[in-house]
Amino acid sequence: MAEDDSYESMLCVKPKVHVYGIPPRASNRGYRAADWKLDEPAWSGRMKITAKGKMAFIKLEDTNTGELFAQAPVSQYPGSVVESVTDSSRYFVIRIEDGNGRHAFIGLGFADRGDSFDFNVALQDHFKWVKQESEFAKQASECPGPKLDLSFKEGQTIKINIGNIKKKDAGGAKARPAGGGLLPPPPGAKAGGLIPPPGGQQTVPVAQTNAAAFLDFGPPVPAAQPQPNTDMWGDFTSAASTSSQDPVKPGWVQFS
Repeated sequence: MAEDDSYESMLCVKPKVHVYGIPPRASNRGYRAADWKLDEPAWSGRMKITAKGKMAFIKLEDTNTGELFAQAPVSQYPGSVVESVTDSSRYFVIRIEDGNGRHAFIGLGFADRGDSFDFNVALQDHFKWVKQESEFAKQASECPGPKLDLSFKEGQTIKINIGNIKKKDAGGAKARPAGGGLLPPPPGAKAGGLIPPPGGQQTVPVAQTNAAAFLDFGPPVPAAQPQPNTDMWGDFTSAASTSSQDPVKPGWVQFS
């Protein structure tokens, strides 16, 4: 994304700051706020931190008129433009410029530690954003290529194939056949076989002759010759011979 250097954004505003004249640094050990005349600030007013593109600007303005007192352009943070003192978190040394190539170092102090914390965070967040933008631009330059445009052109349409869907009959689902027909035999049963009754009792086979023949109470007749499949009819024969006076239960017999 291209930077708009003409747009200036506001990062932080503090209505009360103090400026101090500081002595030259005698050694590389850093600045100490205790060496300043903290009870006699050289100037007091309002501080603003603004951003234009990748640059940040610390501006010191008159509280009433808004007239610019001093300005410090910041290209990186931490850096040489803003430096913390060694003995306090509320005081800094900033490098101001007059726009003609000249610069000077002054002391900047906040009455509250929360104000100095906001000052730090505003600069850190801005240059964190600058670093991310630089990394994104670097990745984009290392991986050039045409961008994939998936947008629809004017008048362009698409067709969706849902598949072959058969419409249901207008009459709806088929009605189940009316009537109380017999259920089909269970799987594995032989055609024409017998359905076992509940309780494990034997089922009376389908009679091939008139039922009255089994209920004949006349004189004893010679025993009938055994029919084929004697294993299937044996139980019925023995039951008829021992209890011939028990009536045949209609539910147990299926007549053809």
